Amino acid sequence: MSNKPIPFLIAMLFLTYVNGFSQDSIITKYIVVDQFGYRPNANKVAVIRNPQAGFDSLEVFIPGANYAVVNKDDSTHVYTGTPSVWNNGATDTSSGDKAWWFDFTSVTETGSYYILDVDSNLRSYEFEIRENIYEEVMIQAVRTFFYQRSGHEKQPPYACEEWADGASHLQDKQARDFLAKGDASTERDVSGGWYDAGDYNKYTSWTASYVVEFMKAFIENPGVWGDDYNIPESGNNIPDILDEAKWGLNHLMRLQEPDGSMLSVVGAAHGSPPSSASGTSYYGRPNTSGTLNATSAFALASKVYRSIGLEQFADSLLTSAIKAWQWADENPNVFFQNNEGSTSGLAAGKQEMDDYGRLMAKMEAAAFLYEVTGEDVYKNFFESSYTQVHLMQWTFAYPFERDNQETLLYYTTLDGISSTVKANILSKYRSAMDGSENFPAYRNQKDPYLAHIKDYTWGSNNTKSSKGLMFLVYEHYGLNSANNAEALAAAENYIHYIHGVNPFSMVYLSNMYSYGAENSVNEFYHSWFTDGSAKWDRVGESLYGPPPGFLTGGPNPSYSWDGCCPSGCGSTGNNAKCYSESITPPMDQPAQKSYKDFNTSWPLNSWSVTENSCGYQVSYIRLLAQFLPVQYDCSGTFNGTASYDVCGVCSEGTTGISPSASSEDCVTTSSAEIKIQTPQVFPNPATNKLNIHFQEMDEYSVSILNAQGQEVMTHNCNGNVALEISALQAGQYLVKITGKKDSWNKRFVKL
Repeated sequence: MSNKPIPFLIAMLFLTYVNGFSQDSIITKYIVVDQFGYRPNANKVAVIRNPQAGFDSLEVFIPGANYAVVNKDDSTHVYTGTPSVWNNGATDTSSGDKAWWFDFTSVTETGSYYILDVDSNLRSYEFEIRENIYEEVMIQAVRTFFYQRSGHEKQPPYACEEWADGASHLQDKQARDFLAKGDASTERDVSGGWYDAGDYNKYTSWTASYVVEFMKAFIENPGVWGDDYNIPESGNNIPDILDEAKWGLNHLMRLQEPDGSMLSVVGAAHGSPPSSASGTSYYGRPNTSGTLNATSAFALASKVYRSIGLEQFADSLLTSAIKAWQWADENPNVFFQNNEGSTSGLAAGKQEMDDYGRLMAKMEAAAFLYEVTGEDVYKNFFESSYTQVHLMQWTFAYPFERDNQETLLYYTTLDGISSTVKANILSKYRSAMDGSENFPAYRNQKDPYLAHIKDYTWGSNNTKSSKGLMFLVYEHYGLNSANNAEALAAAENYIHYIHGVNPFSMVYLSNMYSYGAENSVNEFYHSWFTDGSAKWDRVGESLYGPPPGFLTGGPNPSYSWDGCCPSGCGSTGNNAKCYSESITPPMDQPAQKSYKDFNTSWPLNSWSVTENSCGYQVSYIRLLAQFLPVQYDCSGTFNGTASYDVCGVCSEGTTGISPSASSEDCVTTSSAEIKIQTPQVFPNPATNKLNIHFQEMDEYSVSILNAQGQEVMTHNCNGNVALEISALQAGQYLVKITGKKDSWNKRFVKL
C-alpha cells in the first residue's frame, strides 16, 4: 500500500463513477484501453497507471493480482491473468506515472468487453473486438473535412442537424490583394478549400500537403475507401476520400495565376457559425514555396485521378503542375511573409519556408512529376539533390521530417531511376529506423503507453501519427520483411494512444460518445465551436458541443498563458481573465499530462493545446487506413462516366460495390437522390433532455434500456421530440428507435 497522503479508498471513490454496466463494478480511469476497441488478431494491452508526478500525483491506484477480460453481455470472464509491471516499477518521466501491462492479445472473439480488476471490482471503459472496429471512426474523421469546407453549405442530410449552417465566405469569390485593398481590379475567385484549423484562413502550401496525404492514403490502401461517408458527393461511384480531396484541388486551381505561380494565402473573417462571417477576404501574392507544394499536389493527384478514369481532370492537373514547376524553377526565391509588417492581419500562421524547406518541396514535386511524365529533367534534379536531405546526411529518421523521408522512399519505387540512388536511400532509412528512438524504443518498451515519441511539442498528437506512419512506410517499402509484423504492431499503438491509451484515458477525437467512446474530447479551440457558444461550446453543457471526429493538438509542455498575464493585459477585467480558470494542467506537468480539455481564447490561449488542424487530421486518417479491412478485393476502375466497376459486376451509373456483389446489388442512384434517414440523438452525454430528430419521419417508438438490458423508458413519438431524462441514473444507455420499416440503436451517456 502507498504512503501517499490521500487514503486509497477515498481516492477511488473520488476519482471513479458508477457507469451502470454492473451494480458491483465501477469504472476507473486508471485502467486504460482503446475505447473503440481492437482488431481480433492485433496486439491488445491494457495499461494500468499509478500517478507519481503532475496534477494527479496525490491519487493512488495499486492494481490487484487478478485481472479479467469480461464479456459485457453475459459477465463471463473470458480471460484471466496478472498484470506485469512496467520497467521494474520505475516512474516514467514523460507521463509521471508508474505502470503495469495486462496483455490480452489471445482474446480474439468478436464481442463487447471490459477489463476488470477482480480484487477491487474496478474496471476499464468498454471496448469491442471486431475486424472493422475502426470503420465508423474513420468515417467521422474524414467527415470533419466536410465541416471544414469553405463556401459550402452544411445542411442535412450531409451535415447533422446540430451543425447545420449556410454556405460561408461567399465573399471569397471577390477577394482582393491584401497589399492593394482599394483596387477592385485585383478581385479574384479564391473560393473553396478548407478552413485550415480553428480559424478560417487557407494556406496554399498546407492545403497542397493535405491533398498529397489524401493521395498517399488512397495509393497505399485503395481497397478500404467507401463511397458512403454521407458527404454531398457520396454515391457518385468515386471513393469519398477522392471526392473530398477534389474539393481542395479545385480551390488550388483557382489560386493559380496564368504564369503558373500560386497565390500564397487567403485570409478570411471569423464568425460563429461560419456563415455569419461577413468581413472582406484577402489574398497574399504568389511565392515559390506555395507554388512548389501545389506542383506536388497537382502532379500526384493527376496520377490518382487518371487511374480511376477521370482523364480530363487528370490532364488539367498535370498542365497546372508543369506550369507551376516552370514558374518556381525560374523564380526560386520569391517570398510572401504574411501577418508581418505591411501584411499584418493577413491570416495567422506563418506559411513561408526556409531554403531547406523549399529544396524539399522541389524534390517532392520533381519525384511526382518524373513519375507522371517520365521527363529526365525532374529525375536529374532529384538525383543531383537527394544527398542534401537530412536523412541522407544524418542517418536519422524522426517524425518532424516524416514527409521529407517519404519523398525519398517514394522515389525508390519509380521506373528508370539510378539503382545506386535507390539502394542508398533504402539503406539509409533502414539504418535510421534502427536508431534508438525508433525500433529500439519499441523493443525496449520505452513508453508505458506504448507510443513513444522523444519530443512533445505543439501538435504532439500529429507527432504521434507521424511516428506511426514512419513504422508503416517501413513495412510498405519492404525495408526488411522480418520486421514487418513488428512495424505494424508499433504503428497501431499510436492509434491506441489517440483512442484513449494515455494518462488522461481520453479519446483525443471530439464528441465520439455516439461511436463508442466514453471519455472523449468535449471542446476544442475553433472559431465556430467557440468558448461561450450556447450551441457548440462544450459537450454536455452547450446544446450540441462540437461535431464528432476532430483530432486536437494534444499535450504541449510549452503551453503558457499570454505574455500579458498576470497584470499587463490592458484592463482590470482583462487581467482577471488570466485567473478565470485553472491552467494546471496543462502548465507545469510531465509532457504527456500537459493537456486540458478547454477552448478558452485570449489570454489563456488554449489553441496551443486543443486547436484542431487539417494537417493533424489527415495524418491520423492515413495511419488509421492501414488497419481498415479491405472492402474491394478486385482492382476497381472508373470508366469515363465516373462509374466504379468492381470486377465488371456493377455497370455504368450504378452503385452497390462489394467483393461479392451481384447484378441485383447494383442500384442506379445519384448523390442528389440520397436521403439519409438515420436519426440524430443529442446531446451526448445528456443531462436533462435527450433530443431525437429525423429529417423526415412520422410515427415511431422509442425504448431506453440500461446497461443490464432493462427497459427504463418507452415513448411513442410523432416527429422530433425532446425526452425528459433527468430522473435516470448516471450511466450508459441504449436508445432503440423503431419506425414502420427500419430500426436503429444509439448509445448515450447520462451525466
